[in-house]
Amino acid sequence: MTGTDDTIDWQQDRAAVPYRAALAEMEERNAAISAGEAREMIWLLEHPPVYTAGTSADPAEMLNPQFDVVETGRGGRYTYHGPGQRIGYVMLDLKKRGRDVRRFVHALEGWVIATLAQLGVESWAVDGRVGIWTRDVDGAEAKIGAIGVRVRRWVTMHGFSVNLSPDLSHFGGIVPCGIDTLGVTSLEKLGIAMSAEQWDAQLMKTAPGFLAALSGETA
Repeated sequence: MTGTDDTIDWQQDRAAVPYRAALAEMEERNAAISAGEAREMIWLLEHPPVYTAGTSADPAEMLNPQFDVVETGRGGRYTYHGPGQRIGYVMLDLKKRGRDVRRFVHALEGWVIATLAQLGVESWAVDGRVGIWTRDVDGAEAKIGAIGVRVRRWVTMHGFSVNLSPDLSHFGGIVPCGIDTLGVTSLEKLGIAMSAEQWDAQLMKTAPGFLAALSGETA
């Protein structure tokens, strides 16, 4: 599917994609983009229940490995993926988009924040604390989205996840992203019913702002 930028392939999967299969496909696409043999790609999908370990994962933060645990090359610590959580894998060529990894991460955070704002959910990023945060139903700060990226050959991999309606108890098997003092929430818990299709549509509306920010421009 072609999205808001005709140089980028958009792929939207409805059926859950096994994590290891998605990782292999993402690595293959990364190499092809770097070699100039494939277009950039944004892939929206979800996974069956899985815990993934980033490069900074601490084994002490794996509390109950009730699902498959997969080591991956992205930054960050342990996180959970599963049904009801929408994931965006972003494979863009930073050689064409500024060669600025920090700006890419900030633009990615801003994209999720802008999309949530369209749904009436105020959210934010916090320096030194990975992820996207909001106010939970009890008023306490809680994580609603995760960010984890890798850049290889100046082509980005991995990206973000947002909790639409996952089983939040599954996060109890880990210390999510190494933070044990704050909780995890979802749009469903906040009283917002949101299908994957509806989320994808909102995300694509805010994509031009993300791409403009990535290029250091104003949408």
